[in-house]
Amino acid sequence: MSNMSTTELVNFEALANENDMSRRNELARNVATLFSLTSEKCSEEQIEVYDSVLVRLSDMVEMQARAFIAGRLASLRRAPEATIRRLANDEIEVAKPVLESSTILRDTDLVEISMKRSEDHRVAIAAREILSDMVTDVLVETGGSAVHQTVARNGGASLSSKGVLGLIQASGLDEDLQMALANRSDLDEQAVSTLASLASERVRMRLLEANTGTDGDVPQAARVAAQKLSNDFWLGRYDFETAMGRVMTLARGPGIDEDTLIHFAEEDRFAEAVATFAMIGDIGIEEAKHWMVRSDTDPFLIVAKAANLDVSTVEKLLKVGPWRYRLREPDRARIVARFKGINPQSARMLVNQWHSRVAC
Repeated sequence: MSNMSTTELVNFEALANENDMSRRNELARNVATLFSLTSEKCSEEQIEVYDSVLVRLSDMVEMQARAFIAGRLASLRRAPEATIRRLANDEIEVAKPVLESSTILRDTDLVEISMKRSEDHRVAIAAREILSDMVTDVLVETGGSAVHQTVARNGGASLSSKGVLGLIQASGLDEDLQMALANRSDLDEQAVSTLASLASERVRMRLLEANTGTDGDVPQAARVAAQKLSNDFWLGRYDFETAMGRVMTLARGPGIDEDTLIHFAEEDRFAEAVATFAMIGDIGIEEAKHWMVRSDTDPFLIVAKAANLDVSTVEKLLKVGPWRYRLREPDRARIVARFKGINPQSARMLVNQWHSRVAC
């Protein structure tokens, strides 16, 4: 069916014989525009057809056309994965909007591009609305001054202790980088002390203001941190519809089990992990996705215990999606201890009671 649909959408045999590049470019723009206008209504299979077509078209058109495709797809919540990755690895004129905005790209994609592509690619990645410390560690290690400043100014960029130290060490005589770090609200006392020891007088004054509460401005990092507490913010980033379709296809075919859940968690496929958890836990996708973005993890833990999930699976799930950003390691340790203490029979009773209320 995919081949038939692809042929109906674009006649690649005729297109290959088309010498007028402008015709190819126009066709690519039209396909990208059509998809961008209908993506929310497309089925999983239709998205796969568009993906196949757009990847092939991307190899047949000029850079301006590819840049147009990237611009149309970059902000879509539901977008063709292979096409997005193809564009993200293109020249920066094409890749920039995708690297900055596309929620389709996973951390593993961003890390690979950071390591293999140009400084401009790293700057674009550093400007993303949300970055995990897995990505910022690589950006700090591989990037130059522009990357470092962009990461430091990005309130949505999570920084590990290693990343903070790397930025401080890189700041040297770079007062702009020092000031960007001073404006963050997530530096621990040791980092503040280290930064103050080498910073300029202006930066030290900023650090003093930030730590004594005399500055009336709310740092960008604090504003973004507050935004990241919103469940709706996270729910809007993932394509749960397509993920549920994929998981249902697996369920009808080879089947799904805890290993499937582990695989999706390890692949950083949060939406698919949520859909799999919903089916294994015998709850609706709406309940699963809401329970797996919130800071209160008890509903998730009860369903996980009732489904007899292993503690190692729970530990993996606590490190993907929003919980990668919203939970600190001490939080995860506390949550895992809580999971271990839940009685399986009690958990099953609670889930059964919940089912009874829903059925009424």
